[in-house]
Order: sequence, then structure tokens, then C-alpha cells
Amino acid sequence: MKIVCDRDKLLAAFQTAVLFVPGRNTPKDVLSYIRIDAQADGVTLQATDLDTGALVHVEGVDVNQPGAVLLPAVHLGSILRESNDRQLRIHVTSKGAEVRGEHSELRLNTRDVSEFPSFGPFHEDKYHLIDGRVLRTVIQRTVFATDTESARYALGGVLLELEPEKLIAVATDGRRLAKVEASATAVGGHAAGGAKAGSDGAPPIVRTQALVAISRALTDADQEMRLTVRASDVVFQSPRAAFFSRLVEGRFPRWRDVIPKRPDAVRVELPVGPLGVALRQAAVVLSGEYRGIDFQLGPGTLVLAAASGELGEARIELPVSYAGPPIAVMLDYRFVLDFLKVLPDESQVLMEVENAETAVLFTAEEGAYLYVVMPLSRDRAPGT
Repeated sequence: MKIVCDRDKLLAAFQTAVLFVPGRNTPKDVLSYIRIDAQADGVTLQATDLDTGALVHVEGVDVNQPGAVLLPAVHLGSILRESNDRQLRIHVTSKGAEVRGEHSELRLNTRDVSEFPSFGPFHEDKYHLIDGRVLRTVIQRTVFATDTESARYALGGVLLELEPEKLIAVATDGRRLAKVEASATAVGGHAAGGAKAGSDGAPPIVRTQALVAISRALTDADQEMRLTVRASDVVFQSPRAAFFSRLVEGRFPRWRDVIPKRPDAVRVELPVGPLGVALRQAAVVLSGEYRGIDFQLGPGTLVLAAASGELGEARIELPVSYAGPPIAVMLDYRFVLDFLKVLPDESQVLMEVENAETAVLFTAEEGAYLYVVMPLSRDRAPGT
């Protein structure tokens, strides 16, 4: 293999692919390598941890001699970051891979490319089209509500329901639930009426770790993504790159039953930025494992009250448009902050509460984004 490539372009592709290289606890040493394939139509970088993977295309590469090579991700990354050369020449010989710049020459040992797991390329004629920025938002607004430590594997991913003109993404850890609806268009009849994966016909559950990596990998160049659900995995593809993830096994909870339907519940509109500031202020006095903050609604005011025997008490007032009877509910402030962090500070959320024992429902963007949080018991609050 012999290529001449723009260093910045190769570095950008590497920074995407390396997100899918496993860490120190890799199941196979060869997975700490990145595969580079050079063909007449360009160069592709591949990386995988067996459960997830990426193929990233590099434009503007002169391929003088087609071929493939495995290079250690850590050392390849160091070379690309530290080099001052605008162009790099990579030549693979029987002695290894030579990487040359105008004033530098390095040689890396290589591995047999046949040792690297084979996957892709992906050529799907049925898929859903979704804007890359929308996909990133969907991921960011759901992954934080998953449970990656539970023995219930289905909670360690995000459920995707695909309809002809939209995508519904749902995540839960049993104590909270996040649900997002976004525009997505089916092509070729892909998953019309809901995605079907597996013999039981259940919608697919995509691994949290894979979605986090994909969210970080997406760039402004990924304006249009193709989402394809297959029997055991899911593929996200743009002209620049393709990402795949094996699906999570298990049955997802009946999430629609979790979302409250209470026509007589109290509803109040809250500003995202000021609410986040008030929560962080009230949380200053909390310590240890307890993270409960009392949300006390009264005429014209939301009071956030917190207390701990070790540090003291906090009472933060936030003016709100509310004229109903007093009502209070205790929530884990971290759960509420997770929700607020993925929303613009200048936006508003609708908080729906019925009493101290039932779930609180937060709604944003005219119902396209729902977040359910179970209340904490006051019996566990310090000083009670």
C-alpha cells in the first residue's frame, strides 16, 4: 500500500474512528489497531470493539498502490497530532509502515490484516432518513436516562420506534424516563409502522455506549443520515462515515404506561436556565448519597428546599406564574439537572405534578420531548 494524504483530513477521520477503539480492557489486542484500506476510489479507516464499529472515508487521497494495513491507534494518533507536515506519505512494506513528511520519517510495526474483524461496507436499500443534527439531539436527550449497570440489559440502551414519518426514542433506568419524537422519513418501506428486529417483532434497543460514541462522532458534514435496522444490529450511515452497533437483548418496559395522563394535575411553566441555577444553589448543602430537593409550589413562587444535618439548609425562591393551592414533591435534583442540561437555557419547560407520591412529568418543545421522574420519599430525607 502506498498513499499520499492531507494530514488534517486523515487526522479528522482518525478522530472519528478512534472513538470506536476499545480501552485498556479490550477483549482482543488487535482491536487496539485501526485498519486502513486504500482502493482506487479512496481510503477508509475502520475501528471496532466487536459490539460497535465505524468506517470513515477520507477524501483527497492519492492512492499510488492499493492495499490494507493495521496500525496501532495510539501511535498513529500521536503521529498525526504531532506532525507539522501538510502532507504525509504512508508506504507499507514487509518491514512495517513508513510514515514520511517533508522533514520526518517514522516506521510503525504492523499486524496481519486478516486478524482484524471484518464488517461492512453497508449497502442498504431500505432505511430512514434523519438529519444528523437532529439525530445527535435525540441521542443526547435520551442516553442519560439509561441504566448501564443494571442486570436488566434492556435498560442499557435506547429503544427506537420507527414510523413512516418519525422516530420515537425512549430511555429509562426504572426511576425516570425520557422520550423524544423527531422527524424521520422511511425510504423503501423501511420499518413502516414500527421497526421490527428479532423474531418477536419488538422494536430495537441500541446500546448506550454506541450511541454516545456516535453522538460524539457526528460532524456538520453528516447532514443526512441513513438509519437501518437489521436482524441483530443497527447502521447509521452518511456519505462520510458509517457506524454500526449490535442490538441489546431483552424486552423493554411498557413505556407508554409510565407517562402520566392526568387532566386535573397542576401545571406550571418554568425557565430552564434560572431553574438550573436555583437547583445547583440548593444542592450546595447536600452531601453523601442523598440528593433530594423539595419542589414547593405556592402562589407566584417555586421554592427549592434542601437540608442535611452535616452542612445545613437551603431555600431558593424562583418566581413563577402559578396561582393554585400549595403542592410539594421531592425529587433527585441530579435527575432534573440531567434533563435541563440538554435544553437551551432560554427555553421553557412545563412541569406537571399531582401530589408527593406520584411521578412528575416535564414537557418541552410542545410535547416532542417528555421526561418522567419518580419522586423521593420524605422518610429518607435528613432530619425527618
